[in-house]
Amino acid sequence: MKMLIAIIKDSHAEPVSQALIAANFRITRVASTSGFLRRGVVTFFIGVEDTQVDEAIEIVHTAAPEMDNPQDTRATIFVTPVKKFVQI
Repeated sequence: MKMLIAIIKDSHAEPVSQALIAANFRITRVASTSGFLRRGVVTFFIGVEDTQVDEAIEIVHTAAPEMDNPQDTRATIFVTPVKKFVQI
């Protein structure tokens, strides 16, 4: 199992959220602040099976709108291993 931590501009969060939910991914969405200018971002926590990592990343990639400047980052995604998962 893996935990994807996806940091996305707050203005792009809704289409990404809707696309992930439509693909049956469970997400936790947290408003946060990032960067030098303290711009608003949304951090998604997405728990996935190892085989779903590429699919989830592709959904974020296609759902996040293109930026005006092609060199701007649409999302930053960290993929971390999950040793234990418990729901209570």
